[in-house]
Amino acid sequence: MRLRFALLLSVLSLPLHAAQLTLQLGDSDKQWQTAELLQHPQARDIRIEQDVSYKKPMTYRAVPLAVLLEGIKPDDHLQAVALDGFAAEMPAAALLKQGPAQAWLAVEDPAHPWPPLAKDKPGAGPFYLVWTHPEAGNISPEQWPFQVASIRRLPPVAERFPALLPAPGLAANDPVSRGFALFQKNCLACHRLNGAGDAQFGPDLNLPYNPTEYFRPEFLRRYIRDPQSLRQWPQARMPGFSASILPDADLDALLAYLGHMAKRKL
Repeated sequence: MRLRFALLLSVLSLPLHAAQLTLQLGDSDKQWQTAELLQHPQARDIRIEQDVSYKKPMTYRAVPLAVLLEGIKPDDHLQAVALDGFAAEMPAAALLKQGPAQAWLAVEDPAHPWPPLAKDKPGAGPFYLVWTHPEAGNISPEQWPFQVASIRRLPPVAERFPALLPAPGLAANDPVSRGFALFQKNCLACHRLNGAGDAQFGPDLNLPYNPTEYFRPEFLRRYIRDPQSLRQWPQARMPGFSASILPDADLDALLAYLGHMAKRKL
């Protein structure tokens, strides 16, 4: 009887909808289960004052992401892949910092699920990369991937996808070169360009046409700042990039890159 009772208690204590996070950081993969992360020695409750996805303050049980990235160095490159095909490209340096802007892996407790992101949409779980004090690190919305399924170390974007590269010989401070870096940070998580990229979320931004070819410049700027101001539809997913996230000079550089790549179609 005691054995049966003990077994019953152990079964009841298991999460009903536990999930698994896969880390591909070296020669072998490591899997973390929901319960393991919730009980991690460094797990704690954190408050996000302005959550990018929920658009309001949120509290999460979370683990500092840096403690999970064993063997990763600041000059490494990581990619967080979500269940819906979103693929956030992230230099490791920012993820490893202890602050003031710090990355956390928020873990959804199956016994207390997070709310839906919107009507008829799922929540951000089971794993969500969130930031405390993101303003201190110039963290963009695309660096908040939710429904994360895996995090993997990969070669830099320029090595993996040469079709994204601007013309050779440009100076490092050329607006097109700067725009390429901004494209990787803000656009590549959702979009491909010239068929290159891992995202399976949004349309290709050069094939068959580049947005600089069919948007008037003032409307393209407005669309990037506030997509719903031009095209309103219930299932819209593209976030707006305010001037606090993408300053005007950065937006100029991003548009310079897009316009440049319109002449480099593959």
